[in-house]
Amino acid sequence: MTPSRVHPCLGVVGADQHCPAHLPGAAPVHGHPGLAGGPIYLDYNATTPVDPAVLDALLPLLAGQFGNPSSDHHYGAAPRAAVQAARAQVADLIGAPSDSIVFTGSGSEANTLALVGVLSAHGGGHLITQASEHPAVLATCADLAATGRATVTHLPVDATGLVDPDNLAAAIGPDTVLVSVMFANNETGTIQPIAELAAVAHARGVLLHTDAAQAVGKIPVAVDDLGVDLLSIAGHKVYAPKGVGALYIRPGTDIRPLIHGGGQERGLRAGTENVALIAGLGAAADLAHASLGAEAGRLCALRDRLHRRLRDHLADRVRLNGHPEHRLPGTLNISVDGVDGHTLLAAAPDIAASTGSACHSGATTPSPVLSAMGLPDDRARQAIRLSVGRYTTIDDIDRAADLLAAAARALAPSTA
Repeated sequence: MTPSRVHPCLGVVGADQHCPAHLPGAAPVHGHPGLAGGPIYLDYNATTPVDPAVLDALLPLLAGQFGNPSSDHHYGAAPRAAVQAARAQVADLIGAPSDSIVFTGSGSEANTLALVGVLSAHGGGHLITQASEHPAVLATCADLAATGRATVTHLPVDATGLVDPDNLAAAIGPDTVLVSVMFANNETGTIQPIAELAAVAHARGVLLHTDAAQAVGKIPVAVDDLGVDLLSIAGHKVYAPKGVGALYIRPGTDIRPLIHGGGQERGLRAGTENVALIAGLGAAADLAHASLGAEAGRLCALRDRLHRRLRDHLADRVRLNGHPEHRLPGTLNISVDGVDGHTLLAAAPDIAASTGSACHSGATTPSPVLSAMGLPDDRARQAIRLSVGRYTTIDDIDRAADLLAAAARALAPSTA
């Protein structure tokens, strides 16, 4: 029996429930100048444009409010207040206390601080992750293993990309210190049963970290409901600038810093804070918090409209990769029979999207995520990731479906 999980549009639902048929609405929140006149942007999982309201929040801290937030005099007051406000804003978005948020320079740094910091505090040990984890976690695990600081187990995933909590229970041993499983996959959007995994880990006295960079701001994320001990956020996935992230650390968690120095961020991340970008992340968290429910429904409907129109054009040549229900509302990963993903996107230059595979000197290698799910190499190479976001319109969706279908038919009129 499949356990209940967080549904992107409905909250906690059973596995037999689907995204409701929301009406997308005629327009997104507002237009964005960075997208004007360019290709249709369907790569929001890669990065998001900085929201103009976020830009308004951070610009004063690059200009007149230039002081060091650690300074006690007049010029440090406004920057210090900005950092404190942003900490509260980020905490509110995930239902955490303000003093549990540590600002970092990226989501990858947040992941590394979580893994290396916890393993260092425990003097090493056993670490468990999943086969389809983000490279920021997989590379850190590999380095910990190569340098003898940890042993690492990679849990398998099923054909939809899900980790089985029973497999986690079987993998935990007496020296297991930490489990790290990403909340939602960046390629397929598959949402993991984080609450169940955390419960399994805690029953054995093990901590759980989740890379929630793709989930925060898109679906409800509440650290107490999930039971997580550490949770990573990346600013540029939530309409804040690149170069800023955050790590939630449950109070009482043993962790050591990666960067030593002046004692900023409660001694866990030394270095004068990037005040402007932190303020931008705080403003982005506020915007996401205010629109979370409605925006999730809108994106879910746009995603499903795109999938439906592609199937109308190409019928059974379009095959979904990832979980059909338990996935991010804005993520559609598909393979089109007979067409390599890189080739398809190159033939549709008016669409900006991604594949999960790597291209080297004209040859493509399959996505490790899709390979871990058991997809054959040809289908994995055919995959493209289409991710919608705040500025996606119905017209974008309809034009993108027409352009992709025309390119696919031109490249492979028949798969017979």
